[in-house]
Amino acid sequence: MSSDLSSLTLSGELNDPSIVPGRYWHLLADGRLQCDVCPRFCKLNEGQRGLCFVRARQNDHIVLTTYGRSSGFCIDPIEKKPLAHFLPGTPVLSFGTAGCNLTCKFCQNWDISKSRETDTLADGASPQMLARAAKALGCRSVAFTYNDPTIFLEYAVDTAIACRELGIKTVMVSAGYITPDARAELYRHADAANIDLKAFSEEFYRKVCGGHLQDVLDTLEYLVKTTRCWTEITTLLIPGENDANAEIEAMSRWIMDRLGPSVPLHFSAFHPDYKMLDHPPTPKETLLRARDIAMKNGLRYVYVGNVHDEVGDSTYCHGCGDRVIGRDWYALTGWSLTQDGHCRRCGTRCAGVFDGPAGNWGRKRQPVDMRRFAAATRL
Repeated sequence: MSSDLSSLTLSGELNDPSIVPGRYWHLLADGRLQCDVCPRFCKLNEGQRGLCFVRARQNDHIVLTTYGRSSGFCIDPIEKKPLAHFLPGTPVLSFGTAGCNLTCKFCQNWDISKSRETDTLADGASPQMLARAAKALGCRSVAFTYNDPTIFLEYAVDTAIACRELGIKTVMVSAGYITPDARAELYRHADAANIDLKAFSEEFYRKVCGGHLQDVLDTLEYLVKTTRCWTEITTLLIPGENDANAEIEAMSRWIMDRLGPSVPLHFSAFHPDYKMLDHPPTPKETLLRARDIAMKNGLRYVYVGNVHDEVGDSTYCHGCGDRVIGRDWYALTGWSLTQDGHCRRCGTRCAGVFDGPAGNWGRKRQPVDMRRFAAATRL
């Protein structure tokens, strides 16, 4: 249940502008407050923080403690999110905060998502500043990434609203571990999402991620079936953990049966990090095998990531088989689509969000000093 805190007067420590009233919580009979943003349902006494670290109980309310604060800003290629069918070739202004509501032992962004230090959040920007900066920098979209926008929902929603007012689209890069009410609000304002499907095993989610598979599957079905939010899926394949043929087969069949053939699926290579330093990197052959299994199950758009493979990076028309978008890492090397996404050879529509010609941002990354940029442009 969402709590209406519009009349809440913040006092004392809460005068900090990065601490704002949170939504989606309720009071329990024992006096604790339960956070209802994600299925973890943290139950907090006064002064306690949730597992995500950024949502806390202060003055008998749940608050977000990182509003307007970021671990950094960078202009990325949209393909890096990864999104292969959403405004290809265009730049996206990316940022994250700190914390996470899962406990993945293999986290590839652990220095940000597992941070328990507010010093990580050295940069800051209001939602309006972010929207104006994206427009001034020539970005077609803003991505909430590096850590999960679920846990900074209020900041993400306000930023998405500010972006939409200026014609800037927004992208949620998320694990999809969110409750139905919070999910409806967060994705009501989003234009695209990449959902990290960690594995297709409840045991993996429980032991390795500290979560549950079904909640993520529910998010995927919700996005694809009931929203206009363009959705793609990423699965990081970890040797010996979630890369078995049977599991990839089951996941591919589920996507085909429940989401349809046109939802892009990215298989990404793992590298040893965080608490999984004892596992080897994912062989390229594993990704190609997974791609082959998924395509044999009827999925039209299956990609490999974190390895160099132009075939596995590129998009092919499901009507005639022609390559319609060529990619080399994150750079476009070929384009054979009309401005609204039809194959130039046979006219078959390629699923996705295509608006005009392909972008030419390439694979470069451009860090943004938001304070300096705002001062120079008087944002």
